[in-house]
Amino acid sequence: MNSSIQSQYTISLDAMSGDLGPDIVVEAAKRSLDRHPNLHIIFVGRRDEINDLVIRVVGENSRVSIHDAIEVIKMSDSPVDAVRNKKKSSMRIAIDNVKSKEADACVSAGNTGALMAIAKFVLKMLPGIDRPAIIGELPAKGRTVHMLDLGANIMNDPDQLFQFALMGSIVAGDICDIQNPKVALLNIGSEDLKGNDNVKAAANLLSASGLNYIGFIEGNEIFSGKTDVVVTDGFTGNVALKAMEGTADFVIESLRLSFQKNFFTKMQALISKPVLTDLTQVMDARKYNGASLVGLDGIVIKSHGSADAYSFHCAIETALIEVKNQVPNQIRNLLKRESS
Repeated sequence: MNSSIQSQYTISLDAMSGDLGPDIVVEAAKRSLDRHPNLHIIFVGRRDEINDLVIRVVGENSRVSIHDAIEVIKMSDSPVDAVRNKKKSSMRIAIDNVKSKEADACVSAGNTGALMAIAKFVLKMLPGIDRPAIIGELPAKGRTVHMLDLGANIMNDPDQLFQFALMGSIVAGDICDIQNPKVALLNIGSEDLKGNDNVKAAANLLSASGLNYIGFIEGNEIFSGKTDVVVTDGFTGNVALKAMEGTADFVIESLRLSFQKNFFTKMQALISKPVLTDLTQVMDARKYNGASLVGLDGIVIKSHGSADAYSFHCAIETALIEVKNQVPNQIRNLLKRESS
């Protein structure tokens, strides 16, 4: 199923783990099925809950199948418990489908820690990669930027940051169709003397590599369009991501309240509507849903837990791009070149 010449692709969907239930997963799959005639979908979940839903939304379709799962991993479940005690969960079976080659990729909106733990346990790591990382796409000036790690790890050493840069370069190049993507390290300053020992050592490794490394960038430059990939440890990346999401929500809500103050501001809102619509579309986080768990020997995409149908559809599209471009194999080959 993972041959370089392939006429069809199969995506395994964890239909039960999102905040909004299987309805949005099935609707999202319908959008992707309509768009891609060579796409096959495996819905994994409680058959008695999703069978009628699939028939109603998708119809009788030979490109769709259902794998029964009697358990569901909750957001409150610990990663250890999910690995040890929920082997018949929708999340576990969806990932098992990738391991068995029944599917080319898995998409889940479930518990991030559990998804990472199960994926690492079932699929294992690529040779030469110490730890998986979460990479996501963010809006930037005139382009998008990919950032990792967004929370899979708390601390990372220089070698791991270097590995993140290799993987980020592959993903950004494939998703955005960029040749030789620019890679930068997130730091507290752009000068060579700034930062902790880990960041400085990682910078030395990247400078000596074949990657298009452009140096350090600061937090206020993430959206500047200077780089295609931002590399940092998981603790810093997750804090930065949550701060970005909160800032975006604050700006949009502040604009809404300001335009509703009185009659004149409401008139100004009408005049400004085209500009505000464009701004909202640029900042629409749904378009960027679908964070990849890179470093695994298989493709696993994490959707936001509260994703709607459009947002989950975007996560499926990300999975398809990675499947078509054979991202794990690209990472494997790049690691071989860099180590030779």
